[in-house]
Amino acid sequence: MSHPSPNAWSSGPAPLYAPRPPLPAAALAGVRTRRMLAVCFDLVFIGLLWLLIFAVGVALGFPTFGLAWIVLWVALPGLFPALAFFYNGFSVSGWRMGTPGMRIMDLEARLTDGSRVPFINAAVHAVLFYVSWLFPPILLVSLFADEKRCLHDILAGIVITRRA
Repeated sequence: MSHPSPNAWSSGPAPLYAPRPPLPAAALAGVRTRRMLAVCFDLVFIGLLWLLIFAVGVALGFPTFGLAWIVLWVALPGLFPALAFFYNGFSVSGWRMGTPGMRIMDLEARLTDGSRVPFINAAVHAVLFYVSWLFPPILLVSLFADEKRCLHDILAGIVITRRA
């Protein structure tokens, strides 16, 4: 039985994790603080969207003789998480590469290879972020992780940086 040559091992598929060069310091300057402020802006925006939908539901209750109020009462608990899911999914995967709060704070989201974030990654990123609120110390991962990434960033394959 013959042994493979040393070069036979290098002709296989590419490794699952290929290290990339680190981001420049300017791309990460003040990212944590800006992200915290961006989340505050985004929560206000999502709250205003929720309030608008709630007001429309209340107004529709009168001409529907209360039927819209029943639907609103049933849908109300899931409305905020659904809004946050689609708000983050569509805005981060959109052409501006960030939520309105991120854009105000001069931030953008990209995949770790530098490409745009697809909807599914952006939506999963939002879900993981809101789940991380159940155990807030997990947000401290960004103090020790490379590129100031939180655990939900790492799991979703996203890097948040300053806009160029």
